[in-house]
Amino acid sequence: MNNSEVTEFILLGFSLAEENRACLFSFFLLLYISTIVANVFIIVLVYKDHHLYKPMYILISSFSFLEICYTAVTVPKMLSDLSHPNRCTISVVGCITQYNFFSLCAAMEHFILVAMAFDRYVAICYPLQYGSIMNNKTCIQLVIVSWIISCCSLSIPAFSVSKLYFCGPNVIDHFFCEFNHMLKLSCTDTFIVQTIFSFLSWLIIGGCLICIGISYGFIIFTVLKIPSRSGKWKAFSTCASHLTVVGIFYGTVIFIYLRPTERLNFHENKVVSVFYIIVTPVLNPIIYSFKNQLLRDAASNLFCRIRTQYF
Repeated sequence: MNNSEVTEFILLGFSLAEENRACLFSFFLLLYISTIVANVFIIVLVYKDHHLYKPMYILISSFSFLEICYTAVTVPKMLSDLSHPNRCTISVVGCITQYNFFSLCAAMEHFILVAMAFDRYVAICYPLQYGSIMNNKTCIQLVIVSWIISCCSLSIPAFSVSKLYFCGPNVIDHFFCEFNHMLKLSCTDTFIVQTIFSFLSWLIIGGCLICIGISYGFIIFTVLKIPSRSGKWKAFSTCASHLTVVGIFYGTVIFIYLRPTERLNFHENKVVSVFYIIVTPVLNPIIYSFKNQLLRDAASNLFCRIRTQYF
């Protein structure tokens, strides 16, 4: 082992032949552009259409903004490494910074999904009081509080990771600076950092998932009391897109972060990470668009106005 201080890491990324690397680069670039365009489009729709200036759609646009940030932290660097396989390095400071911003966006997504579940809970269980409980001001306050909690909860592990010392080796078998890979390379004792990270992971992921589960428990109980089948279907349909996103998001996150560390398989994690970092962010706006009539109508009206004005 080299006892000199490491100043940069090598990201192995994907071990592929040149032609396969080019194909993967093109595919990921297409997905990344689609992610940016689709999520920006939803934000613009909510901003431009007054019919969408409601708590539910403010939360959806906030989630879209997070998806843009989420992918921007990791995907551009991954694309750069795919196009320049001989320059797949990142400084230690850059690596820690990437990890911190990635963790912040990930934590924030958990809290936004909880806020969405709360919004659906109020809308279905207390429809007559919805306007007074869940108005736009309350919604914006929830988003701000979510950001504050995310920043505060991650400040301790962020500080702990910044104090890690790396003296070699410096090869990360991933396409971004994932937490467990960084700990594996540290020359200092990582027990406390690992304990803090595991505790916060269980607290944030498990706590948010429990809150969502409780919200939908009350929603299901309320819906089952609706006498008409059409009424039940209408109530459930308002939750379908959120439940789909929750299922995809938590399925991948639990697979990676809530397994015992001795069972970690870094190659499996790399494949799953591709799904939730690259594929899921482009699926989410499609899921919300297909499942929501108001969003589809707003998109149609916007295209009509553009066509009328410019063509």
